[in-house]
Amino acid sequence: MRPAAPLSDDRTVQAMMEVTEFMHHPVESPTHLLKQFMLSKKWSYLVSILSIVASEIVMVQFPNILGRFTDTLKAGRLTGGQLLHYVWWLLAVGTGYVVLYGIGQLRNGQLGREFEYRLRRRLFRHWESLSTAYFRQRSIGDLLNHAMNDVRAVRDALTGGMNLLTNAVFLLITTLFMTFRTVSIKLTLVSMIPLLALPIFIIWWGPRIRNALREAQEALSEMAAVTEESLSAIRLIKATANEDVEANRFADKVDLIVRRQMAVFRQSGLFQTLIPFTGSVSFAIALSYGGYLTIDGQIPLGAFVAFTLYLAMLITPLQQMGFVFNYFQRASASLKRLEVLLGEEPDIKDPEHPVDVDQITGDIEVDLPEFRYPDGVQPALLDIHFRVRSGQTIGIVGRTGAGKTTLVNLLPRIFDPPKGTVRVDGYDVHSLRLKTLRESIAYVPQDGFLFSTTIGENIGFSREDASREELLEAADNACFRNEIESFPDGLDTLIGERGVALSGGQKQRAAIARAFLKDAPILILDDSLSAVDMNTEKQILENVRRIRRGKTTLIVAHRLSAVRHADVLLVLDKGRIVERGTHDELVQQGGLYASLYALQEAATEEVRA
Repeated sequence: MRPAAPLSDDRTVQAMMEVTEFMHHPVESPTHLLKQFMLSKKWSYLVSILSIVASEIVMVQFPNILGRFTDTLKAGRLTGGQLLHYVWWLLAVGTGYVVLYGIGQLRNGQLGREFEYRLRRRLFRHWESLSTAYFRQRSIGDLLNHAMNDVRAVRDALTGGMNLLTNAVFLLITTLFMTFRTVSIKLTLVSMIPLLALPIFIIWWGPRIRNALREAQEALSEMAAVTEESLSAIRLIKATANEDVEANRFADKVDLIVRRQMAVFRQSGLFQTLIPFTGSVSFAIALSYGGYLTIDGQIPLGAFVAFTLYLAMLITPLQQMGFVFNYFQRASASLKRLEVLLGEEPDIKDPEHPVDVDQITGDIEVDLPEFRYPDGVQPALLDIHFRVRSGQTIGIVGRTGAGKTTLVNLLPRIFDPPKGTVRVDGYDVHSLRLKTLRESIAYVPQDGFLFSTTIGENIGFSREDASREELLEAADNACFRNEIESFPDGLDTLIGERGVALSGGQKQRAAIARAFLKDAPILILDDSLSAVDMNTEKQILENVRRIRRGKTTLIVAHRLSAVRHADVLLVLDKGRIVERGTHDELVQQGGLYASLYALQEAATEEVRA
């Protein structure tokens, strides 16, 4: 049994094509994506629009039928058969409208959901392409708000907005056509005079509503950021009894949302009330002037009844125009926010002309005069020069903050080193494809991150096609198999959010098993044994020596017992290599390494005592 069901061949090919296309073409803006989507689905949109148009053509026959019924009734010519005839016509109109409008609405809804799916996938793939520095500057809650609320706002414009827009426009056109054709051109024109104010309302309120919506969305992002941060730190909050502090922080953000959303409601509410108000003024004019024309005998009673019904129907599209306006203003604000996201460029990219390498063996050279973070004032690393030959094990030690993690993060270009300073198999890491470089490295970070899924799927993250036997073998090499088999569901045990159901040592061993399963030419263990006991550490290191024979291994450690077996030890202090050599050589030198070793040995003796 595999940890996750693999994709079918067709879906695999499709996914690979999508990823290849994404990696080799510039990211399209949401507006461009929307245009491309609508062009690619033009026939589906045409069917939807024609269905709604047909439904409105059917619907506007309703007042005409009632008008003829009124004239027949007034003339005293209504019989039982004619009554039944009108009843059947009204039923046919109602049924036709429901069926045709339902088809158009359903198709628009499906298209909106499909675009939502595509936009969210594109957004997520774009985030996956960005460098880690980007995520250090952005809140996860804010990004989730973009993926949820902003994308949903665009979808709502494509579904509800498109439905209402098509319905409103063509109901307005067909209703006006019927009034011109069957009633009175003069009466219709006079009644439409108040509606000339609508373009002025739209021009005046549009930017105000759009800005209010953008500010409301930003407030939602701030609330999402606080929520994500508080829930991530829930243990600390409870341990320090700061629940009230966090609740007040959250309340402040909610208050801001309320204030900004009330500003939106004031702007949009006033706009939406003015639209039906103009319709009411038109209706008052129609009743006054139309009543005069009917009394004067210029139009028949049935035509006047039909006209009043048509005018009542006109108020509906006018109200819908207000909703459509809000839909598209909200979508416009969200599209601008999404365009900012998709406009972000990754700091670390593939080279324009990458070197094609069949297989990496693990030879590493570092000649780094200086490295500093993009926003750093002081250099993080200085005068770092060393070489690791394929098959060697290198230990990297030093005090906290010495630059150990920064150094090993340069190899897979998590942080980007200056060009020409880090080489793998003789190639500058900048000349290799990121995928090629990173697939050749198995990296276990300090926190041993786990996903909120099963143990098997976490270990098999690096190889989706791994069998259960391979998963268990990797777990065995990480000294984790016995505990997995003691769980009621074994590899299928769910471990909760970020592995909350596991201890610190179990998380680290699961992450190490994942790296063992990948079996890459280069293995980096970044202080990945700090949470396991000494005996377990010793067994894992023996397994590392056995299964990594002939492959390169870099071990970052605070606990020096984890690197005693290394071929070469690099001792870092304040970003520089201050000592190098084997364990015995460094102990004899009596420098920083020897002092660290003496302190740890003394602490171990105290524990034993």
